[in-house]
Amino acid sequence: MSEEEDEIILAELDDDELVAQMHDDLYDGLKEEIVEGTNILLGRGWTPYDVLTKALVEGMRIVGIDFRDGILFVPEVLLAANAMKSGMTILRPLLAETGAPKLGSMVIGTVKGDIHDIGKNLVGMMMEGAGFDVHDIGINTDVDGYLAAIDEHKPDILGMSALLTTTMPYMKVVIDTMIEKGIRDDHTILVGGAPLNEEFGSAIGADAYCRDAAVAVETAKEFMAKKHNQMAAG
Repeated sequence: MSEEEDEIILAELDDDELVAQMHDDLYDGLKEEIVEGTNILLGRGWTPYDVLTKALVEGMRIVGIDFRDGILFVPEVLLAANAMKSGMTILRPLLAETGAPKLGSMVIGTVKGDIHDIGKNLVGMMMEGAGFDVHDIGINTDVDGYLAAIDEHKPDILGMSALLTTTMPYMKVVIDTMIEKGIRDDHTILVGGAPLNEEFGSAIGADAYCRDAAVAVETAKEFMAKKHNQMAAG
């Protein structure tokens, strides 16, 4: 068979087949196919929220599981996350118009003195892929940068990343300042980066240490579920 005969025509697939194909295309990091699939589903009358959750978020959930289990590695996950982003570019304005529900919001940045961003970017992309609003405030972020972002975006979650042992203690500076200002308990604080561990996370007063992006998503979801339950009970 020639390659052309082998080629899958997305528009000819029914909804279930198309969604399954989009999961595969996300897994393989195929941006153009994700854009095409997103537009086809919207054209068939799918709501932006359904396209997001059933096609994109579910696809990234599969990627996250295989990343956690060591089947996929960072370069492959970045490709998948970039493909996800291309679909999000179409959906984001539509979601804003329809006021679709969000799981929660997050401000994320790499701490002062540290310019590493691959881990942070990966967490941000996968959090967005899981249905969070993510505000990435970049690298080398000082305490004022974090406080300004918290004030502007009022996030549920604050994420801090560090890859250097010398910059790790700055996370405590941010947390201590939040305590002084009386805003620490308004936010779930997640920390991550290669040199960190659970002990360090506890010692500086973070809510959780996240080993990788997949764990960060799972942890964020758990904290948001707890928060919603508390609000419902309250």
